[in-house]
Amino acid sequence: MNRPERSLLLILALVMFQALEAQQGEVGKIKEQELEEVRARISELKNSMDQSAVQRDRLAQELQTAEVAIAEKRLRLGELEREREYSVRQKAELDEKLAIRRQELDTEARHLAEQVRSAYVSGSEEKIKLLLNQRDPATLGRLMTYYAYLNDYRMRNIDTVTAHISELAVLHDQVAAEEARIADLARARYAELTELNAAQEHRGRLLASLNEKIAAEGREVDRLAAQEKDLSRLIAELTSILSDYPISSEDPFSEHKGRLTWPVAGTLIHDFGQPRVSDRLKWNGVVLRAPRGREVRAVYHGRVAFADWLAGLGLLVIVDHGEGYLTLYGYNETILKNAGDWVAPGDVIATVGDSGGQAESGLYFEIRQGTKPVNPRLWITRRPGG
Repeated sequence: MNRPERSLLLILALVMFQALEAQQGEVGKIKEQELEEVRARISELKNSMDQSAVQRDRLAQELQTAEVAIAEKRLRLGELEREREYSVRQKAELDEKLAIRRQELDTEARHLAEQVRSAYVSGSEEKIKLLLNQRDPATLGRLMTYYAYLNDYRMRNIDTVTAHISELAVLHDQVAAEEARIADLARARYAELTELNAAQEHRGRLLASLNEKIAAEGREVDRLAAQEKDLSRLIAELTSILSDYPISSEDPFSEHKGRLTWPVAGTLIHDFGQPRVSDRLKWNGVVLRAPRGREVRAVYHGRVAFADWLAGLGLLVIVDHGEGYLTLYGYNETILKNAGDWVAPGDVIATVGDSGGQAESGLYFEIRQGTKPVNPRLWITRRPGG
């Protein structure tokens, strides 16, 4: 192949590469636009449901505001704790470096002191004596060169000591800055804890008022039925929205029945199909008792379809796995993903809590095929970490 032909092929390859790159960029823009559309439609749905809930039960709406505020405080506390741990590690590294530099400075200063002491003992006129007493010019030349090297070595030691002193000053400033940062973080953490305690006390008063209202009206079954109706509406609307943005996978969710891992390690306290308050209502999922703050993990690949508060389920995450399958994770303390985010099996999506007005911390977990709840225990057999 001659040079013109090679040049032509190179130009063609470059043009094709640029065209492909432009096409991929357009695909990326389209996907991002679709994601924003999904989030906008889900946000409109949530606002509509919130308005309906306010008209039906203002106390429940106040509970939502309180629990969302608590979740935000806990997320902020987590961020502050991570920042504090980072600063503590930085300060420890600086302290270690400072100790090393001090040791080096002591060594260099000691060597310099020994050289000054030797020069003093030898006398300040050592070069003149050599010139007057030395008769052999060759020997004299060697000794003069030796003294020149010795003086250069002394000057280098002086420069090294000066540099170490400057570096120590910088390190001292850095250590002081990290100490100030740690103190600021401690004050911010205290302020957040104070606000969190106040928010939790407010939530406790709201729950007491809500329970008194339910007891006085004797309509707990009606309240639970209304919450279940809200969830059914949410699932139906989400299914309609997500049908416009289907998930395709070479390894579909349906092929993993009986081989999935539970989203959290916990104790089963409510099982699928068990009666709730009366035979009129049954559990559509399971409730696992678990400590507050424990990580909640996605059971399979999918896209977060919903990440917000819902009456009865509190802070709720719903993941769309394609083929019409959804998994639901409720009662969370915090939510760590947003609508539209992609997740893989084992990804942390939330932390265990007691939101939704629960009496103890735990996780509500449910699987739906379309709008129909299915028994999670037929799908999930592996314990976390197993």
